[in-house]
Amino acid sequence: MFLFTEILQKIWNTSGFVSLTIQQGIMIVVACVLIYLAIAKKFEPLLLLPISFGVLLSNLPLTGLMTGPVGTEPGGLLYYLYQGVKLGIYPSLIFLGIGAMTDFAPLIARPSSLLLGAAAQFGIYVAFIVANFLGFSPSEAASIGIIGGADGPTAIYLTTRLAPALLPAIAIAAYSYMALIPLIQPPLMNFLTTKKEREVKMEQLREVSQVEKILFPIVVTIITVLLLPSVAPLIGMLMLGNLFKESGVVERISNTAKNELINIVTIFLGVTVGATANAETFLTLQTIQIVLLGLFAFIFSTIGGLLFGKLMYVITKGKINPLIGSAGVSAVPMAARVSQIEGQKANPTNHLLMHAMGPNVAGVIGSAVAAGFLLAMFGR
Repeated sequence: MFLFTEILQKIWNTSGFVSLTIQQGIMIVVACVLIYLAIAKKFEPLLLLPISFGVLLSNLPLTGLMTGPVGTEPGGLLYYLYQGVKLGIYPSLIFLGIGAMTDFAPLIARPSSLLLGAAAQFGIYVAFIVANFLGFSPSEAASIGIIGGADGPTAIYLTTRLAPALLPAIAIAAYSYMALIPLIQPPLMNFLTTKKEREVKMEQLREVSQVEKILFPIVVTIITVLLLPSVAPLIGMLMLGNLFKESGVVERISNTAKNELINIVTIFLGVTVGATANAETFLTLQTIQIVLLGLFAFIFSTIGGLLFGKLMYVITKGKINPLIGSAGVSAVPMAARVSQIEGQKANPTNHLLMHAMGPNVAGVIGSAVAAGFLLAMFGR
């Protein structure tokens, strides 16, 4: 009997219950809330579910999942998987898969969508200025500002190079706001546009030839990489994936890139990014500032896209629905779907999805170019 109680005592003393802190308890609750939002509310579950479970795992004490190797002792499982984030491998592979899934035809058919995609990066630069004013270094401010692009892989890629210490807060903020687009954007869309503007039905886009679709990724790669060589990993992989899709000669590779590869990398990236949010480093005043600045950046990016959409509405004498401007943030295709939903609320016969996809895919390019510009300015 004595031996049995001694064993039970030893098990209890070496369990995580004894080492669990209040801060870790708070983070576990946060992780459970995020899991709820991913499953029950379906807020970008492909991203939010692995991230939130990563948060949960990293805050369960004594697991050692993110611990690096010590002497001859190997590191934890997530420590090694995290190297793909740290070295910028996962973001580039994600872009390869995104490229294989992306149809640039709406952008090619209406090149002015590029302007909407550029306008929707407005929040990046506003947040950069504010973060600098609050005392963050230029490289840290640049990493915080990129949250406004609503592009998780780009935010991770830039932050690992400019401010790796801020990666947990920035990555969590970037992916969380991407997931919360259906909550954040509609109030801004309704506040900044009139019912008459939201009711606008846009003309059907012209048909884009296969030659145009094939030339597009090649031309964009040449121009953007010559202008900003630092953006080559992101733009290069994005356009390579798209060339796989549009060439029509490597269907098996294209299918792998947009299915198996991106799914595997999304799991690794999501879980390991979430695992960086441990209580010791995450529950700080700086993290709160970053999360709030990220929301500020995202709001102003949406505002920038909407205001430019209103300008195009005026210039085209009512032929452009300003709602498609909010899709200029690069959360594909969530932002475009929100434009479609809000457009149909104003006019049930409205079909804005394909029109909104132009600015949406332009935003992917725009956020990557913005990251390249910031890296060129503040990179070592």
